[in-house]
Amino acid sequence: MKSKTHSHGGNGHDTDGASATGGGGGGGGSSSSPSPPPSPRRHSSISHCRRRLRPVKSISSRSLGTLAAGIMTRRSLRYFFLLPLLYISGLLMCVGPFSAFIGGPPLPGSVYRSHEVFRHLWPAMESDNSSAIVLSSVWKYKRKLREHKACPNLSALHHDQIASPGLNGFLIVEANGGLNQQRSAICNAVAVAGLLNAILVIPHFEFHNVWKDPSEFGDIYNEDHFISTLDGYVKVVKELPEALMEKHNYNISNITNIRVQAWAPVSYYLGVVYPILQSEGVVRIAPFANRLAMSVPPHIQYLRCLTNYKALRFSSSISMLAKKLVNRMIEKSSRSDGKYIAVHLRFEEDMIAFSCCIYDGGKAEKLEMESAREKGWRGKFKRKDRIILPNLNRVEGKCPLTPLEVGMMLRGMGFDNNTSIYLASGKIYHAERYLTPLKMMFPNLYTKESLATSDELAPFMGYSSQLAALDYTVCLFSEVFVTTQGGNFPHFLMGHRRFIYDGHSKTINPDKRKLVLLLDDVDISWRTLKEEMEDMLSESDRKGIMVPRVRKINRKTSIYMYPLPECRCLQQSMADQIDQIRNSE
Repeated sequence: MKSKTHSHGGNGHDTDGASATGGGGGGGGSSSSPSPPPSPRRHSSISHCRRRLRPVKSISSRSLGTLAAGIMTRRSLRYFFLLPLLYISGLLMCVGPFSAFIGGPPLPGSVYRSHEVFRHLWPAMESDNSSAIVLSSVWKYKRKLREHKACPNLSALHHDQIASPGLNGFLIVEANGGLNQQRSAICNAVAVAGLLNAILVIPHFEFHNVWKDPSEFGDIYNEDHFISTLDGYVKVVKELPEALMEKHNYNISNITNIRVQAWAPVSYYLGVVYPILQSEGVVRIAPFANRLAMSVPPHIQYLRCLTNYKALRFSSSISMLAKKLVNRMIEKSSRSDGKYIAVHLRFEEDMIAFSCCIYDGGKAEKLEMESAREKGWRGKFKRKDRIILPNLNRVEGKCPLTPLEVGMMLRGMGFDNNTSIYLASGKIYHAERYLTPLKMMFPNLYTKESLATSDELAPFMGYSSQLAALDYTVCLFSEVFVTTQGGNFPHFLMGHRRFIYDGHSKTINPDKRKLVLLLDDVDISWRTLKEEMEDMLSESDRKGIMVPRVRKINRKTSIYMYPLPECRCLQQSMADQIDQIRNSE
């Protein structure tokens, strides 16, 4: 039996949607969301158009000429006003970025000069005797608690609104991407299963040549806890029944696969997927990244909350080591009452290569990046339609921050050299060179490799998602989390931190467009940089408690990044659980 692919032409859902890419360690090489689904085509016929036209018996050649002249005149007038506007906007967009090619001065902030700024500021930074910021008092803003209605019995509400009274069949999904893109897919799969009243088979993880992690669901998450937590909402099984497997020749690819477009609405699942599920008893959706719209009914949204914050618990092997790493960070942060900063640093070779940014490595760096791009993406960056503008990327804040830039930013914000910092990252590009200035500014710098023994880490080596899970946990319990490049890893972490810290993400999310301008000035004073960094910290504090309007929720305001107010009914129970974990030792 060949695998069937159901295509539904003319409904706007017959092609695959792009999927958001998460970086190594779940961090995300691109922070941009997939393109939204195209609007359904409007089908019009010639006969329909003809019915709208008044019949004309005959048209003379003179009339045709007059008509053509009128049309041309109107079009000419449009072009007369439109072309100058296009010309001016083209100049504004292109002259700056291409000025370097025509011998003009580079745009402010477009050239990496941070290493020169550091050499200039280091003496003043080292001799600064001003009071250091206290980690326990970093966050000034508090979220105003509103009086909420009592939480309804969502399990009963769910059963009242399911598609049909009986279970309708089995749902199989294949989650792709890194750790947190897979996490998103799992949460969405539970939501879709609840929507269709289907039995969910434990999601399969697609092997990807970027992450190169063969881990399955049970290697990363506790399967039994996942199944038992969702019991009463969505039935979950570890595998398909023997009869169904035999029917499909024990080959999962023989099961009907529905190619769902990105951000498909509830109406699509009820109108297209549901009938197929009922008729065939099992459907498969692959790939399944971002295949469900953010706007769903409250009882379905609750399933996302329940899955993300309660059902998805890391496997015992990951949890045990992660707990040890958190406790060791707390011990090493005794000067600040056990509080520490966690930095998600995206300065790996593949991330730099993908960003097409230029640093201070000269010709050797250029050759290394070209080689990395060819190895990871083959000819993608050499296509004729691909224009690479490294300087513009930097001005627009798209370049990964270097360890040096992170260090200067944090010292400028008021964190002194006694601050303990946990670095969540993959293999740093030219680590010895780029980490040296960061260690000068913050000697108490730790990683999972420095906190754990080689024997403790050995079972996880070669499994990027499992290593990312260790980083995720240590970052989750930090007093301050610093994101430097966007992606799924920080987005999920910010949402998770909002969930457990009374609605505050406690995250420094730097304005990189502003930062590159400041670090472009090699004569900037330490006092000026400090004032600007303190303002940036205050802005991160203010934005940490912001909650978008739920009524206008869309794929830019993800429930995984902004879990409140929909997830508030789980908040208290999870807060109690966090306290138990922290006080257990």
